[in-house]
Amino acid sequence: MATIKDIATQSKVSPATVSRVLNNDQTLSVSEDTRKRIMETAEKFNYQTIRVRKKQQDKQDESYKVGIFLCQSLEEELSDPYFLSIRQGVESECQNLGIETTEIYRIQNFQLSKVNEDLDGLIVIGKLDTEVVKLLQQKIEYFTYIDYSPNPNKYDSVVINFQDSTKTALDHLLQLGYQEIGYIGAHQAEHTKGNDKKPFDDERYTFYKQKMTGLGKYKKDHVFIGAFTMTEGYRLMKEAIANGNLPEAFFVASDPMAVGALRALQEENIQVPSDVAIVSFDDVEMAKFASCPLTTVHVPTEFMGRTGVKLLMERLGGREIPLQITIPTDFVIRESCGANA
Repeated sequence: MATIKDIATQSKVSPATVSRVLNNDQTLSVSEDTRKRIMETAEKFNYQTIRVRKKQQDKQDESYKVGIFLCQSLEEELSDPYFLSIRQGVESECQNLGIETTEIYRIQNFQLSKVNEDLDGLIVIGKLDTEVVKLLQQKIEYFTYIDYSPNPNKYDSVVINFQDSTKTALDHLLQLGYQEIGYIGAHQAEHTKGNDKKPFDDERYTFYKQKMTGLGKYKKDHVFIGAFTMTEGYRLMKEAIANGNLPEAFFVASDPMAVGALRALQEENIQVPSDVAIVSFDDVEMAKFASCPLTTVHVPTEFMGRTGVKLLMERLGGREIPLQITIPTDFVIRESCGANA
């Protein structure tokens, strides 16, 4: 079956122009010759718009169908509520708008042949390589990334500013008088075809290293890198304790890792925050119920998911220029940093 891209190539216009003409967008300024050429090409290819292909009986009952593409396995999603909350935000906003979201794909078992070509758009949660997106574009035209922006000149995206958020966390610890601040975190990875991963430094670590180096306080033996899990947070803190010369404070890159780290400290009778202070990242629900409630960067993950849906709807409505939305974070002070001790 011919696609909008095929018609656009034949008509020598952009896919977005084809979509708007075929959907009778009266706000579009286009010459009658161009409009006629597009309509004739569509008729030649026997193309029907998505709205025509939907078997609606009442135009007011029309709804888009949106898929969700996840870079996390089900186990990873359940162990890190950050991504689960984003997905819940996507699903909630789709429900509010009457949009179907029955199609969920995961990179771990991705097969192009199983992707529903009737989807109006796809929301990608996580760090998906653009080569995979190019494959998906054989069947789906519109994409929105959440928590990643591989090409802001081409794809809509919803992100946070990791650098500013990390600066806030580190400045808070420094203002409290901590001179030695360690780091517990993990590498990020871009997911590629075959579920291979291309690792790269996490932005939180990059700025932590830059900030502490600038202050003359960076120590490589105070840095512990593993994976974004509770188990790894526990293991890495155990390693830090075994090394001796424990820093006065730690910046931990995720709440699940911080909860694991708290357990390791508790087993060694090291008190938080009187012996070691901790500031974390995400503010998932468990943060306030940890053995020592966590001071953490609050990321509005559900709102990120909702915003991604809105961006995709704008694209389907005819917006041609891609947008990158940076969602602000907040800083929540609890007991683990010592400010409330």
